[in-house]
Order: sequence, then C-alpha cells, then structure tokens
Amino acid sequence: MTYVVTRPCLGTKDRSCVEVCPVDCFYDIKKKKYNSKYGILVDGEDGEDAVGLLVIHPDECINCGACETECPVEAIYEDSAVPEADKEFTEINEQETVSLGDEELDKLRCTSS
Repeated sequence: MTYVVTRPCLGTKDRSCVEVCPVDCFYDIKKKKYNSKYGILVDGEDGEDAVGLLVIHPDECINCGACETECPVEAIYEDSAVPEADKEFTEINEQETVSLGDEELDKLRCTSS
C-alpha cells in the first residue's frame, strides 16, 4: 500500500505533507498538462513552481499516513481509498516517479529541510 496525491493538489501544492514525511517521498511535478487537463487555471509554464502537483513515489512511501491528515486540501488518500473520480492519479503518481533515475529524482524531490 501507498499514499496518492490527487486533483485538489493542482493549483495548491501546499507542502504541509512534505514537512511531516519521514522518508522524503514527495516530488514536485511541474507540468502544466495536468492543470490544463483538469481545468485548474494557473499562471506559468512547465518547470515553474505554480504548475503541476506534488506526487508520492509509491516505492518510497512507507504507508505511515502522516501526510494524509496534514494535507489542508484533502488531496492525499491511501491507494485503496482514492475516490473513483480521481483513480487515475494513482497511475500519475507512479508514472511520474518510478521510471526516473536517481539524478532526476533528486532534482524533483521535496524535502522538509
């Protein structure tokens, strides 16, 4: 099991979840295609802080649940509890992290420090 970041993170990217994560498994995916696909208007282009969303690397998440209760926009769910309308975010979290090498992951990793 792992936790998944879903649609409410788009346009928000509040990092309260990152602050409580004991393993730093959050990544900042700065891709405007997600904002556009889900109708979340933001100023900015790919690579800029305002676009995209945070995601959780499923192989790094230790399923502690600390992030879920800390998220002010209720964007984080255990993978088995993701609402039907946001099920595709389970795949997005995985696709955006699992195939990346260590150097790429280091560039996108969100840390509490």
